[in-house]
Amino acid sequence: MREVDGGKLLNEFGIDYFKGGSTFGALSEQAIIRLLEKGRIYELRNEEALFDIGSRGDSFFVVLKGTLSFCKQRAEHWVSLHDYSFGEQIGFVTMIALLSRNGKAVATSDSYVLEISNELFYSLHCEMPLDFGLLLMNLSREMARIIVDMGNDLVDTD
Repeated sequence: MREVDGGKLLNEFGIDYFKGGSTFGALSEQAIIRLLEKGRIYELRNEEALFDIGSRGDSFFVVLKGTLSFCKQRAEHWVSLHDYSFGEQIGFVTMIALLSRNGKAVATSDSYVLEISNELFYSLHCEMPLDFGLLLMNLSREMARIIVDMGNDLVDTD
């Protein structure tokens, strides 16, 4: 995993690309730019771990490009619970719940992710409250969709 400059990535993809991500939906350009410049962006190669079970849950990640899978261990093997793609968040639940990571996240293709620390999240709340409210709504909506999907998966499992 290698850290990448947010400004450079912004120039490469352009602001309209990032506006298309569900986590950034309806956020102002200024808020998206702030998150990309103040957050940490990582480049991951296919099969590289983003975080592991037991690591600190004091941030969450937004997939900027590529795909990741969240896995939990069952007996001797890992089971993928959910796949994440462009614009989706991973790790928000553990940050809000003040918990350590209860699984691992692994890139399933070459990927870029933005890390939003709890400090950056809070500073957005203080300095850009309208955008913070929109971000929180987007994150909540995504969590709700995941809960519905997992419930459907449980019911459909034989």
